[in-house]
Amino acid sequence: MSREKIMSRAIKHLLIEGLIIMTMGVPTATTANEKDLKLTIVNPQNLYDPSPNGYSTAVITPRGARVAYISGQGGQDSTGALSPDFAVQVEQAYTNLRTALDALGARPDQVAKLTVFVVDHDMSKLEVLTKNVKKMFGEALPAQTLIPVPKLAIDPMLFEVEAVVILE
Repeated sequence: MSREKIMSRAIKHLLIEGLIIMTMGVPTATTANEKDLKLTIVNPQNLYDPSPNGYSTAVITPRGARVAYISGQGGQDSTGALSPDFAVQVEQAYTNLRTALDALGARPDQVAKLTVFVVDHDMSKLEVLTKNVKKMFGEALPAQTLIPVPKLAIDPMLFEVEAVVILE
């Protein structure tokens, strides 16, 4: 097996003119002849490091990659029921996002961008959000935007997450 194939899932860091660039291997090959796609995470050194908060400043997608857009996933369980608890809804929303990724044949390390919507956001909710993002994505933190909103599509919804995914 070639060194490149062995390293395809490894996280690599480069320092280029003040930018920390982390390249994550996103294996897409079903045969040894196909190349791996890579998402490149960029966290400029002269900006605040967002990774402790569960996201990256920017993600570069590979040339020629197919892109999928996952619509907002809320905290509904398989019956459509919503817990009134914010933390329970966030955990369920990420479970739902994982189910959507599985349906696409994708993994969390193929997510380039998240947009999250939080009803009546305050700083106390950040710990819940960060814990769930890090649980799902580990070190492969996608770019992310949090948008505080007064309400979502269904009144008891407190959280929603949508994703941009790179496919093979």
